[in-house]
Amino acid sequence: TLALEQKQHKLKRLVQSPNSYFMDVKCPGCFAITTVFSHAQTVVICSSCTSVLCQPTGGKARLTEGCSFRRKN
Repeated sequence: TLALEQKQHKLKRLVQSPNSYFMDVKCPGCFAITTVFSHAQTVVICSSCTSVLCQPTGGKARLTEGCSFRRKN
């Protein structure tokens, strides 16, 4: 099934596909939209109000509370 296929390692899937993606993150303060990489390795800051949008972790970046996101295609 699709759910089991997504859990497999990215190279062992039937068709190889990456685990990372880009997403549009909406700032909770000023509602500006910023494009952020899902596995960002630096702190991402809103361009208009300079509030922190996401913090890096070992893998995926952790979004700040209140931020909403939409995965890009």
